[in-house]
Amino acid sequence: MQTQKARKLLMIPGPIEFEPAVLAALAEPTPSHVAPDFIEVFGRALDNLRTVFQAPDGQPFVMAGSGTLAMEAAVANLLEPGDRVLQINTGYFSDRMAAICERSGALVTHVPAPAVGDAPGLAEVERALQQDRFKLMTITHVDTSTAVLTDVAALAKLARSAGALSVVDGVCSVAGEALPMADWDVDVALTASQKALGAPPGLALVMARPRALEAFRRRTRPVASYYADWSNWLPVMQAYQARKPAYFGTPAVNLVLALDVSLAQIIAEGMEARVARHARLSEAIKAALTALGLSQVPLRPAVAAHTLSAPYFPAGVDGAALLGKINAAGVILAGGLHPALRTRYFRIGHMGAVNAADVLATVGAIEQGLHGVGYRFDAGSGLAASQRVMQGQAGHPPFA
Repeated sequence: MQTQKARKLLMIPGPIEFEPAVLAALAEPTPSHVAPDFIEVFGRALDNLRTVFQAPDGQPFVMAGSGTLAMEAAVANLLEPGDRVLQINTGYFSDRMAAICERSGALVTHVPAPAVGDAPGLAEVERALQQDRFKLMTITHVDTSTAVLTDVAALAKLARSAGALSVVDGVCSVAGEALPMADWDVDVALTASQKALGAPPGLALVMARPRALEAFRRRTRPVASYYADWSNWLPVMQAYQARKPAYFGTPAVNLVLALDVSLAQIIAEGMEARVARHARLSEAIKAALTALGLSQVPLRPAVAAHTLSAPYFPAGVDGAALLGKINAAGVILAGGLHPALRTRYFRIGHMGAVNAADVLATVGAIEQGLHGVGYRFDAGSGLAASQRVMQGQAGHPPFA
């Protein structure tokens, strides 16, 4: 049996560390999916998702599945063969979204970043929109492979002006980055439970606003994916919101119980405060990496995500050995994912329940790992840089 002391801190870009109350919900006796108490919980969770997505006019969908299912459900219900999609490409998961769109018969045009670690310029996107008529613009808010953040507000505005629906992959951003759907006029946003939403893996979540639902209702062919078809899920979601029983596929009931707890915690924190907290934790991590002489995949601060960081391994350092040393120091980090530089960098997740103590423990483990592989640096420089951010010496008030 593993003791609490033996447990390592999980600081990857999902799954993340979870609050004890969220984990406790998983241990509740499993209820019937049509039991009155569960109907109330599920209905409340759906209502609270509107608050978290900041989409009072949105229709939430919660399905058992991964973030990839959420991606498919978001676009498969809107696309028919021959439709055109403009993909704003910032990495591995942008490529995945394009592949999903192509499976629905869409014709995909990519607007690539000028380099790995950057985001396409708005002028380039505008030029692409002038070349054709697109039904969707798909945007990866934070690409988990590159830690690149896109300007969703500006991109959604461009999409609207060109008559395209905006679909935002928020798997690594929702509840960690600013994404006020209604204010930014985003048509669809999607995420998964195991990232900044702070619930265990297994739930795919989509929020569709009125224009997207209208486009879905106007389609002329059945949705190619039976499981992801909103025709099957919409009556179920609406029934639970009305506190009535319904069935299409059995929901992951204990995960919904956990989601309900997590959403209540997020709303109690407040969306503005939560986004600000993620920004500060990110700044503390990135300040430490800079102090330690580690460059990062995002090429400039404006495109650097606040939910994860992606530092390069130091020159001459064996990346696998470094991650092993960090693991031995008590913190689990993730290796690279983008195929162009997979072995050259690693990834640190800092979202959801992660707090200042977790960040300092992570920086300390990175310092210990760097020392263990023979990298030369000023001992404690990373921790000191993080502490300066935490103590309000970098232009912010100190953490409470």
